[in-house]
Amino acid sequence: MLNDEICKLRDKLNKSIKNNEDYSIVYQISIELDELIAQYYKNFTEKKKEEKVTI
Repeated sequence: MLNDEICKLRDKLNKSIKNNEDYSIVYQISIELDELIAQYYKNFTEKKKEEKVTI
């Protein structure tokens, strides 16, 4: 699920920061994480809209 992917990528980001990896690597992981989070919220808001319509 998307939640699992977000958690895994967040852990990867945290490890890369902790290990002082190159900024470009940290930045790329951060972008990927942001995209997943944006997708999560998009799905969440769409689901809420559907719930309001069916009530």
